[in-house]
Amino acid sequence: MTKAIVMKPADNVATVVEDVSPGTEVTIAVAGGSQMIRVLEKIAFGHKFATRDIKKDEKIKKYGEVIGVASRDIKTGQHVHVHNLESTRGRGDK
Repeated sequence: MTKAIVMKPADNVATVVEDVSPGTEVTIAVAGGSQMIRVLEKIAFGHKFATRDIKKDEKIKKYGEVIGVASRDIKTGQHVHVHNLESTRGRGDK
């Protein structure tokens, strides 16, 4: 079984602990339950995917903290990285 980590119930991304191929079903533990998500794209070890649909300009949360803002709509199971996330950490210009 492919594994991914969700640290806090408020998180809207999960981090994979192994490379994941498109179409892979990943089960994540969330708030005492579980949720199955079909990954839509290749996700490399240590990268993130959306655990639910995220709208453009919506905050992206990992470890219960805002790590950035979606620069476009992101579907459940899509890779979340610099191509669709604008970081809000350590910028100094915003």
